[in-house]
Amino acid sequence: MIDLVEHLERQSASSRRLLGIVLAQGESIRVQDVEGVLARLADVQAEMVKRVQLERERDDLLRQASAQLATPVDDLTLESVVVLLPADDAQRARELSAELKGLLSEIQHVHAQNRILIRQELAFLDHLMRLMSGVPQAGYSPSGPAAVPQPANMIDMRV
Repeated sequence: MIDLVEHLERQSASSRRLLGIVLAQGESIRVQDVEGVLARLADVQAEMVKRVQLERERDDLLRQASAQLATPVDDLTLESVVVLLPADDAQRARELSAELKGLLSEIQHVHAQNRILIRQELAFLDHLMRLMSGVPQAGYSPSGPAAVPQPANMIDMRV
């Protein structure tokens, strides 16, 4: 059986690397470092490739535990699996699992913030491009929302 504690340690190490990457990516977004954002995106992709292997290991662990416990894989929990481990390893597995949950939650939070920042930057760039090209924008007038003026249709002009 693949060692559950070792697997959780590798999962946590990968998650710490991923958290560091998304934090660095957020900083690159804030300082408008396009090359840095793209480099961190490549780092995320590389780490996700490594995580595919970790997920395969996880699936193997679950199948092995399922067989040993005569329990369907979908019904397994950490507590049901740690009964197969010595007490010290079981406690370490619980600690690593809690750490992993916290890391994954933080990664999700930072990633969501990064997405918001990128959307803001893209909206700003869209605004600038419209101003530079002279394309009218919708907005608000004193009486409320104002629609974007549409260019006259050439067919309508001939009729």
